Amino acid sequence: MSTIQITELLGDGIGPELAESLHKVAESLPVDFEFRPVDWSLENREAKGDDVIDEAEASMRETKLAVKYPTITNKRSPNALIRRRCEFSVIYRPAISIKGIHSNFKEDVNLHIVRIATGGTYDDPGQLIGKDAAVSLRMVERKPCEQAAKFAFQLARKTGLRYGDSHYSMTSSSKHTIQRVTDGLFESVVAKVHEDFSDVDHNVELFDALLAKIIIDPSAYEVVLVLNEYGDFLSDMASGLVGSLGTGASGNYSFDENNEVDIAMFDPAGGTAPDIAGKNLANPAAVLLAFGMLLDHVERYDLGHALRLSLLSCIENGNSTRDLGGKLNTDEFTQVVIDNIPAHL
Repeated sequence: MSTIQITELLGDGIGPELAESLHKVAESLPVDFEFRPVDWSLENREAKGDDVIDEAEASMRETKLAVKYPTITNKRSPNALIRRRCEFSVIYRPAISIKGIHSNFKEDVNLHIVRIATGGTYDDPGQLIGKDAAVSLRMVERKPCEQAAKFAFQLARKTGLRYGDSHYSMTSSSKHTIQRVTDGLFESVVAKVHEDFSDVDHNVELFDALLAKIIIDPSAYEVVLVLNEYGDFLSDMASGLVGSLGTGASGNYSFDENNEVDIAMFDPAGGTAPDIAGKNLANPAAVLLAFGMLLDHVERYDLGHALRLSLLSCIENGNSTRDLGGKLNTDEFTQVVIDNIPAHL
């Protein structure tokens, strides 16, 4: 296989330590990677302004792949800027129970949340009407719904076959009985796209009922497709169910005119953690899981899966960083994950 070229958006705080961990893992794999770093530290962004955003966009449009590390938001959110520049319209966030991480929720969770990352009320901050009222516009567009629906059905088909002998189901969820026009458009688009994926079961749930049903029986849901705000709420709830926001990873996707993925950017959940930056205490699990998603995306599922199994078995056996109850520092945890990968290849 040819060299995999990856744009690397370097960040603040613990970002350099996470990058070092990811590089060590990459060097241990039987694939050649070429990382193209872009300095997205706050200092460099404030010094160069839009030039550093231009640099990131140009690199990402060439490599079609990126890893982003945590960044400080001062006046402008770099996350929001690059998402608009690259026209990311879908966010994919897995939420899976990890043995060895304490959670008050005792059921196993295996949710694959696909969120339409544009529109809703998030694109409009609203405006005051007089002194005592405010209004915001809620936009739902056909094209992002089509892109997200195709992505979700493909994900259900591929993921189910990887982990079993049948496809995962795909559930679309909204408040279409109340928001009849906006959410109604979303559900009608999903139903139309489903015609090309008749082999995948498609269910529809009202969003408030979905939240309750996931808590009652999470095994009934696999891939879940939702609009922007709903995806924000659902992702955080799911992270709480599995016991940690700090082990989450996500993929951000833009699409071509045929609704096929064009650019993919992967990043860990969590912030810059300035209190532990530079102390070799950061937990790199989330960024390594994000790297595993990148490997899946470039059709090296064998390596992505081996990385995940290695990391999860380390945590289950107590070989984890201090935030998860273990005793390892960043370098030590990275090394035990690397040492454990061959057993899963």
